[in-house]
Amino acid sequence: MELKIIVFGATGMLGSAVLDESLKHPQVQSVLVIGRRSCEVRHSKLTELIHSDFMDYSAIEDKLAGYNACFFCLGVSSVGMTEADYKRITVDYAEKAARLLSRLNPDMSFCFISGAGSDDTLQSKRMWARVKGQAENVVKAFPFRQVFILRPAFVLPLAGSRNVQWLYRLFRPAYPLIRVLFRDYVINTQTLGRAMIHLAQYGGDKQTLESRDIKRKFSP
Repeated sequence: MELKIIVFGATGMLGSAVLDESLKHPQVQSVLVIGRRSCEVRHSKLTELIHSDFMDYSAIEDKLAGYNACFFCLGVSSVGMTEADYKRITVDYAEKAARLLSRLNPDMSFCFISGAGSDDTLQSKRMWARVKGQAENVVKAFPFRQVFILRPAFVLPLAGSRNVQWLYRLFRPAYPLIRVLFRDYVINTQTLGRAMIHLAQYGGDKQTLESRDIKRKFSP
């Protein structure tokens, strides 16, 4: 099945990796990136929409129909944020996008990047885990063809990765040791992108995939 994909969060490390893998994949026909600023990528398959308000898509709604996959990679660290502010970005942004896209593209596969430790029972004492779990529950409730939740733990940026966060740069010398000590929890950016493409094309036997699931099924 050829894919026409919408990507949110393409200026982040994970989103840019997912975008790169999508543009390289022979069965991806086109990619639409939606973001507040340019992803600074040029490709024949790529269209970009600069859009500042993730709570209101009325200005670009007419451009969002006709797609069969969405890779939602938008997110921020919870460090220093109030629960209300973190919820707005993590839950409310995802809800607005999912509500609109499920109406315009009911045959769409929606792949949502969450994180290891997220709690969809909402019982965790960790604020970020509850909020991430709430976002997972929200997107799973919409009537897409299929919804997948990906919970990567540590994602190694491969050579050439863009928008690498400072924490990953800090730990770069320790990558070989991290791979050995936490082998079930470590994937790389290429594996994450390929996993999302495969799930959108062919589905999967689990709706929520932890790092070990992603690694076992999709690592080369």
